Amino acid sequence: MKQRIFTLFAALLCVASSVIAAVNTGTLLYDSRIKSLTVAPRNNLYLPPIYVMGSDDVLNVNFDLLDYDVHYLRYSVTHCNADWQPSVLVESEYVDGFNQADIDDYAQSYTTFVGYYNYNFTIPNNDLRITRSGNYLLTVYEQDDPDKLLFQTRFSVCENTVGVHADVTSRTDVDYNDAHQQLSYEVTYRQGQISDPYNELTSIITQNGREDNAVVVTKPLMVQAGKVTYDHNQQLIFPAGNEYRRFETVNMHTLNMGVQSIQFFEPYYHATLITDEPRANTQYLYDKTQFGHFTIRNAEADDSFIESEYIVTHFSLYTGGPLTGGNLFVQGGFTQGVPASQLLMHYDEGSGCYLLDIMLKQGAYNYQYLWVPDGSGVGETWKIEGDKYQTVNEYLIKVYDRPMGERYDHFVGYGIIYSGR
Repeated sequence: MKQRIFTLFAALLCVASSVIAAVNTGTLLYDSRIKSLTVAPRNNLYLPPIYVMGSDDVLNVNFDLLDYDVHYLRYSVTHCNADWQPSVLVESEYVDGFNQADIDDYAQSYTTFVGYYNYNFTIPNNDLRITRSGNYLLTVYEQDDPDKLLFQTRFSVCENTVGVHADVTSRTDVDYNDAHQQLSYEVTYRQGQISDPYNELTSIITQNGREDNAVVVTKPLMVQAGKVTYDHNQQLIFPAGNEYRRFETVNMHTLNMGVQSIQFFEPYYHATLITDEPRANTQYLYDKTQFGHFTIRNAEADDSFIESEYIVTHFSLYTGGPLTGGNLFVQGGFTQGVPASQLLMHYDEGSGCYLLDIMLKQGAYNYQYLWVPDGSGVGETWKIEGDKYQTVNEYLIKVYDRPMGERYDHFVGYGIIYSGR
C-alpha cells in the first residue's frame, strides 16, 4: 500500500513538474489596451532591467492603458530560476511583507485624441521589498479582480558578487571579418566562493535584448583559481546583423526622421514611414542607434508621458515580390509582449511591399526586419538586414550560481559589452 501511495505521489510530482515547465514567463500583454511598456533602471533607461541589491538605483516601470476611465491597478512578483521558470521558493522567502502593492502614481492624458492613463512605479519600494536574487516575473492586474491580468514582464535582481569580463570579436571560429561576432568572457570570484564552477554556474547571453536567440552556456572552457573562462564556444557565435533602422514622430507638425507623411483621419493620426529596402547586399553604413530601444517624446509638450499622441504607424518594405519559406516581422523594443500575429507583415501585390500598421506613441524608435523560417521560432537578420561584422551590438552576459543543495539559482553577476568598440 505504501509503495502504491509513493508511486502515485511520484506520478503527481511528474505531472506538476511538466505543468511548471510549460509556464510561459515571457513578456505578455493580456490586454490590447496596454501600450508603451518599459522596465529599466531609473538612472539609465537604456540599460537592461536589472536591479543590483543594495544599490541606490531602482527599476522604473512605466506603461499606458488606453481608456478614458481610470483603472485601479495592483502588482505582484514571482521568483524564477535562470531558465525563467518559477522556482520552488514561497513568497515569504523572496519578499519582505505582502507580495502585492497598489500603483498609486498615474495620470490622465492631456490634449490627445487617444485617451489613456499613464502609470508609473519603481521596484523595489517600501511596499514591496525583495530579499533574494534571481529572475522575477512582474504581473499587473485590476485591484478588484486579481484574475483579470493586464500584462506580465521580466526583471532581474543581482547580488553582484562575481566579476564578468567579456570580449567580442569579428574574427570568429566560423569566419573572419565577415558575417558573425564571437563572444568570450571570464567570471572572477573570491577563493572559496564557488565550490564547483563546472556544475554550479549557468550563463544566459542575449544580443540587443532579444529573447528569441538567447544562448544558455553551462560548461566553461577552463577553470583556474578564482577564474572561470568561456572561450572558443560555438554557442557564443552570433550573426552580426546590421545597425537598427530609426524613425521619429516627436513633432506632429513637421516631418521627422524616416517619416514620409503625418495626416489625421478620424479618429487617429497616421504616420507613413519612408519605404524601406533590403540591406543584405549593400555596404555596411554606421549609424548610432540604441540597440532596439525606444524613447517616448513629444517635442512640443511639457510632459511627454501624458501629452504624447498615439499614432497609427505604417511600415513598408519593398521586396518586389513575395518571399517564400518563412515570414517577415518587425522587431524592436516596442514590440516586446505584442502578439506575433500583430507584428507579422503581409505582402501587397500592388505596391510590391510588405506592410504592417502598428499604433505607437510619439517618440524615437529603433527597429529592424526579421525573417523567421517556417518551423522556426528564431528571427534571422541575413535575409533583409544582412549580417555585417562591423555592426555595433549590445551583448548581455548574466551569470547564475546554484550551489549543491541550494533550492534556487542565485543571480551573482552580469556584464555588458558592445561589439566594434
